Amino acid sequence: MNADLDRGLTGRQIVRSYVQDSLRSTGRRLRKNWTGYFFLLPFFLLFFTFVILPVVISIWYSFTYYNILNTPKFIGFKNYLDLFIHDDVFMIAVKNTFVFAVITGPVGYLASLMFAWFINELPGKVRAVMVTIFYAPSISGAVYLIWTILFSGDSYGYINSVLISLGFINDPIQWLADTRYMAPIVILVTIWMSLGAGFLSFVAGFQGLDASLVEAGMIDGISNRWQELWFITLPSMRPQMMFGAVMSITPPLTLGDPTTPPFGPPTTGLSLLHLLRRRRRGKWCIRWVPAHTTKKDTTKAAHVILL
Repeated sequence: MNADLDRGLTGRQIVRSYVQDSLRSTGRRLRKNWTGYFFLLPFFLLFFTFVILPVVISIWYSFTYYNILNTPKFIGFKNYLDLFIHDDVFMIAVKNTFVFAVITGPVGYLASLMFAWFINELPGKVRAVMVTIFYAPSISGAVYLIWTILFSGDSYGYINSVLISLGFINDPIQWLADTRYMAPIVILVTIWMSLGAGFLSFVAGFQGLDASLVEAGMIDGISNRWQELWFITLPSMRPQMMFGAVMSITPPLTLGDPTTPPFGPPTTGLSLLHLLRRRRRGKWCIRWVPAHTTKKDTTKAAHVILL
């Protein structure tokens, strides 16, 4: 760019020259790697059609009044103002979602790392069984409903039954209806379900650790497993740790299933996704749903528009 200035070119000419050089460079890369881009084309078309395009349409709808029967009418930021200023239920859902995310994200991340570390020390066959057990809840759909049996509000619920038999309580506790216990149970269930892809990435990272690094660390003065974990293992697992962080922290922002009934009163554990589902079924005015999803997570907009 300094050379262009020395030649006396104007700012517009410099920008035009830069854009032309960038286009030529991009064209050369495309011609050089056209085979790879050709194989990526089917995925890109599907991704654009079913993710990017619905997200863009959803963002547009969030600025309109649209009841499906009539043509969308542009109303600016009115939907967002209604949500943030006049909709108390929405603000409760925002607060609950971020509280759940702040707690379950870091706790789930650390729990996945520690469990993966401990399980990695087990013999091969036992390790394979334990990995399956820990990973299964994240791919088992409505498996969280098993907690409704554990925390059932009658004396036949497992938790109440044990507490009554041990003499800690006399009457059954309404775990899933009492506001004092609702949020902790949702957090517990979410952490239990979050030991999924991040956990597997940590296991893979431990399995792929170079044994020579451990031997070199022992020669340099590493004296226990905690030092080995901190100075050797974790620095060698940076890609897996980054992936695990993304997979542990982002899903709580889309928390929905564990907050649905029978888990407590309507707003005690209400999340943004749960509120989105309720209003999608209960309102014909489609403008509310994109406004929710655009605020929370644009990937949900694709789900909304397609449904």
